[in-house]
Amino acid sequence: MAGWAGYGYCASHSRFFWGLRLFLVCTPTGMPITWALANPKIDEREVLAAMLDREPALATDRPGLLIIADKGFASKEFEADLAFRGCKLLRPSFKREKRRKGESLLKSVRQLIESVNDTLKGQLDLEQHEDAPSRVLPCAPPSASSLWRPRSGTTTRPAPPS
Repeated sequence: MAGWAGYGYCASHSRFFWGLRLFLVCTPTGMPITWALANPKIDEREVLAAMLDREPALATDRPGLLIIADKGFASKEFEADLAFRGCKLLRPSFKREKRRKGESLLKSVRQLIESVNDTLKGQLDLEQHEDAPSRVLPCAPPSASSLWRPRSGTTTRPAPPS
């Protein structure tokens, strides 16, 4: 992992971690289509854009592809780039924003996202090794042919150096 990994922050666990962040694109049933591991300091929008650049058929073979993501993917420029690729972004709105079209569908998708996360953790024995010197926790948010951003990696190391 040397050279690739870095320090990041996992808000869902309220802690810093050392490792890589897992990004998944999955079908509505939770079947992974493509994935990427990235340094946690890289913007998640950049990672998804790179995934779509690497696998352009993901968008071109599926006109009107709906990508469901979290608030971290909010950006007018990013949404314009997705629209150029023929994709639509569905994400939760911020408190300062008016409610976004289709946002009411997100609650039903959340259970699927957590199910994929739990399945991955179980199959890969993540978070099951108390004595291991390091560990990686993926946080994957999948959805209707969508992006699911995994929860992040972590290690036994403390917060990053200041």
